[in-house]
Amino acid sequence: MPIIVNLDVMMAKRKMSLNELSEKVDLTLSNLSILKTGKAKAIRFSTLEALCKALDCQPADLLEYRPDRE
Repeated sequence: MPIIVNLDVMMAKRKMSLNELSEKVDLTLSNLSILKTGKAKAIRFSTLEALCKALDCQPADLLEYRPDRE
């Protein structure tokens, strides 16, 4: 998939655990894990906003576009 989720990178930069982030954004660990591992097919703007607020970052810090190489 050409959209890469860099949640794990931002969490590492902020030294934040999945449990801590889960509490701050009010999402289940399983839903955050799906995002973190890149298995998510979609993300709500409200979730993206909560993640940006908790991690003090911009959406572009979390999402990256890499075109498929054919």
